Amino acid sequence: QVQLVESGGGLVRAGGSLRLSCEASGGTFSGYAVAWFRQAPPGKDREYVSRIAWYSGNAYYADSVKGRFAVSRDKDKNMAFLEMNDLKPEDSAVYYCAVGNGSPYARNYDYWGLGTQVTVSS
Repeated sequence: QVQLVESGGGLVRAGGSLRLSCEASGGTFSGYAVAWFRQAPPGKDREYVSRIAWYSGNAYYADSVKGRFAVSRDKDKNMAFLEMNDLKPEDSAVYYCAVGNGSPYARNYDYWGLGTQVTVSS
């Protein structure tokens, strides 16, 4: 059973940067994709942010974050990262990493972390 743990969230001013990490235990990302979703406010559908194919490293982004966010992975450490730059108040959310088939849809991801809160002040 793969367990995912996100870290790196926090409070930052608009225009600032944060780097989120996602670490897997009990398994690996190999053969899957790692995606980042966000949710705000609680109860709202999770919004797709970005994903990366574990083997190829091909990365994809939602239009809302393209050019500001960068997803990466470290195969040796079994970790994925989301570098977030030029943050805006509308980026405030709980950010989740997930492992699944590589689509931009939350329903196609089987394993999820508990999330990390990102708050961007204006």
